Amino acid sequence: MARLLIVHHTVSPATQEMLAAVLDGAHTDDIEGVEVRTRPALAATVIDLLEVDAVLLGTPANIGYMSGALKHWFDTVYYPAQTDTEGLPYALFVHGDNDTSGAVRAVESIAKGMGWRRQRPPVSVTGRPGAEAREACWELGAVMALAALGEA
Repeated sequence: MARLLIVHHTVSPATQEMLAAVLDGAHTDDIEGVEVRTRPALAATVIDLLEVDAVLLGTPANIGYMSGALKHWFDTVYYPAQTDTEGLPYALFVHGDNDTSGAVRAVESIAKGMGWRRQRPPVSVTGRPGAEAREACWELGAVMALAALGEA
């Protein structure tokens, strides 16, 4: 069975909404054979990462950067998993009140250093997530479930 890991720091109502839509997409009945593992960034481990076929990251943009929790997870897994996860498909969803570019740039820089392969452009939302943002998150979850299967 293929495995998708969703590592997130979603403490705000907006990021919770985005995560819920991502999970709905990843668990769609149209895609079979994927186990979806969801871990808060402060609880996710290197073992979680080494056991999956794709990873989906979620974070708020805090003071122009990814959350400290997601950064801590990257600090924890970077060297132990770097060579073993090269080529891993990844994607990102991020929420900010005004701007998400710093958070996106930081995550993409680290993912590039890990040798990961961006599966789809980030879903980046400012302000309250509307129907279009929730749909984009749903699609991101579904696409990443397919990526875990090697079909996206």
